[in-house]
Amino acid sequence: MAFGRSSRRKQRHVEPVTLKILVAGGFGVGKTTAVGSVSEIRPLRTEERLSEAGRPVDDLEGVESKTTTTVAMDFGRITLREDLVLYLFGTPGQDRFWFLWDELAQGSLGAVVLADTRRLEDCFAAVDYFERRRIPFTVAVNTFEGAERFPTETVRAALDLDPEVQVLVCDARDRSSVRDVLVAVVEHALERAARSREPVAT
Repeated sequence: MAFGRSSRRKQRHVEPVTLKILVAGGFGVGKTTAVGSVSEIRPLRTEERLSEAGRPVDDLEGVESKTTTTVAMDFGRITLREDLVLYLFGTPGQDRFWFLWDELAQGSLGAVVLADTRRLEDCFAAVDYFERRRIPFTVAVNTFEGAERFPTETVRAALDLDPEVQVLVCDARDRSSVRDVLVAVVEHALERAARSREPVAT
């Protein structure tokens, strides 16, 4: 071995790119479950038990068995590749916690809007939020047991989505299913960012 040199080249450590993704939707649609199922770390949860005092303001129609609610956010992390890590922020679903959304949305690359076909109208507000702020998003229909299944184009029409918005079917309990949705969100957001940088033809 020559002085001061090694025959083995040290592998260069690559610092991963970290991206922020929101997981949004209505109350009880599966946001906490989705973040927890895919996170490689123990997810941070800010759940509190539902109380009698909150019943006048908490709409439990369709989710009568739900006993807890997210009051701030869920947080998880998933490594998609050695050089790409996603930080996941699950938003609170109830109207009274919407004041937190603006802070959570800062710096986000894109979002997942979870939908429940039994209460599809509950995700209208999330769709409108991301459209108004021009944050790329993908709609993921969570497959609840007993819920009627609809073609994705039917869901698209019901939500009046732009053609570029993907509508996917997922199971929030299944890691690979949620991962596929997150990959779709990242690809969509990066493609949109690339288009915005293209020079306008004259």
